[in-house]
Amino acid sequence: MFAIIETGGKQYLISPQQKIKIEKIAGAEGETIFFDRVLLIAEEDKGKARIGAPYLESMRVEARVIKQGRAKKITMLRYKSKTGRRRRKGHRQMFAEVEILAIQGAQ
Repeated sequence: MFAIIETGGKQYLISPQQKIKIEKIAGAEGETIFFDRVLLIAEEDKGKARIGAPYLESMRVEARVIKQGRAKKITMLRYKSKTGRRRRKGHRQMFAEVEILAIQGAQ
């Protein structure tokens, strides 16, 4: 069984016992959270799929927050030719690592 959920403006293909890194969400480490924006649920062995318009009602995905952290630093460099102007900038994106526990409401 797998599902497609939407969180943080992105869509993720998930299945139970899978660990994924998503955009930062509210929740402490070890806390259980629920994703209500379920776009699709499908069962691989039966070949059935349920597609929402845009979301499936009464479906949700249960997950546990494993870690809240920051990714490696990304450096950006701007350079203007002829003037020799340089500008360096760095950014570390916040993320949450979650483990999918169950897809609830699926039949």
